[in-house]
Parts: sequence; C-alpha cells; structure tokens
Amino acid sequence: MTGDSLLTLDQVAVGYGRHAVLSDVNLTLPRGSFSGLLGANGSGKSTLIKSILGILPPLTGRVEFASEAGRAPALGYVPQRDVFDPVYLLSSFEVVLMGTCGRVRPGRRIDAAEKEWARQCLREAGAEQLSEQMFAQLSGGQKQRVLIARALATKPDFLLLDEPTAGIDATARQSIMDVLREIHARQRLTILMASHDLLVVRTYVEHVIWLHQGRIQQGPVSQLLTPANIEEILDLEMH
Repeated sequence: MTGDSLLTLDQVAVGYGRHAVLSDVNLTLPRGSFSGLLGANGSGKSTLIKSILGILPPLTGRVEFASEAGRAPALGYVPQRDVFDPVYLLSSFEVVLMGTCGRVRPGRRIDAAEKEWARQCLREAGAEQLSEQMFAQLSGGQKQRVLIARALATKPDFLLLDEPTAGIDATARQSIMDVLREIHARQRLTILMASHDLLVVRTYVEHVIWLHQGRIQQGPVSQLLTPANIEEILDLEMH
C-alpha cells in the first residue's frame, strides 16, 4: 500500500451467496480524495460500498485500510434511502445524534458536548433549520442533508455515500453536491460517492472508479471521462 492511499482492494470479489456481482477488483483510493463510483443501475456500486463498509463480507480477496494515527479509520455512511419507519417520530436532531452513539458508553447519556457536535454537523450539512422537524415529514433532499449530518457526527476519516442525489429534483441535487464539495474542501475528508449520474460525477469529483460490465477502470476525471472514453465504455453517442 502506498503512503497516500487510505483504502486498497486486492483481488476482491463481491456479491451475494455464491454469485459474484464484481470479480477481481483491484483499486486504491487516495487519502483526501473526492472519488466517484460511477456505473449504471445494477452495475454493483451499492454492493461494493457495502463490502468496503464491512456490511457485506467480500467473497474473496482483501479489503485493507491504512491506519489513522495508529487506529482504524472511522467510517461515515449515507445510504441510498432512509430506513426509518415513519411510525417512529424522530426529529432530525435525534437522527443526527445516532451518529455519536459509537463514542458513548453503554448505559451513559449523550452529553452536552456530543449534542453540540450534532448541531454543528447539521450546520455543516446546511440542515440546521431542520433540527426540530420530524424526519419522516422532510422532503427527499432534506432527508439526505440530515443523513449527511448523521454521517459527519461519527467524526469520520472516510465518508461513503450511496446515490445521495437519487430521486430528488435538480435544485436539491445541486444543493447537496455543493454541501459535499464544501465539506471536502474545508476538511479534506476522503469521500467515495456512488452515482449513476454522469453529469454530477464530471462536475464535482476528482477521481473516478468506473464499473462497466463487471470491470473497473479508475483515474482522474480529466483522463477517464473524456468524450472518447465515455463513448467507448458506455456506448454513448456524444452530440
């Protein structure tokens, strides 16, 4: 592993049961990068992210993180969709507080410092005004902001997002991407964002991991997402 890599995948296969969605995955993720995991629906983006997170063990191969100050890196995760049943009347602030629980010992209350940190994360995500609103009543774009704040509340070294702009309108999409770009610029946080939106990836990320027909290509946006490569890899017509 190189000194500037946070994550290395070596001969990794990911999938479900005995079925591999992706095989022979070899990649490194630069520390402090804003990377896009690009591919069509069903290409394996979510499966790969879940394997990196440890939610879904890889079928074969090695997933290895570089240490952060002598410890394993903290991971923050924003899922593609919220998983809260609307019967649970949680405020946005309470949802964000969930991100602090990994630092709170069993049986202990969340202290004032952690609550202030949760408020700061809401501010970072541009969602401070949503603090007291019921999470279930928010729009799709507002929910994504709160889920980003919850991920930030874990104090992550590595932020992973699974299609954070899926199913929301263009205005909300741009707003969320602007928030992520500002967070990255300010904190130099390592970010990996899965997306099938070519325009979003070309506009906002620095480094691309492209899934296509079970294969991976990776590199800087300026090199990988040229019109010729887009046409070749995705069989798109460029007009």
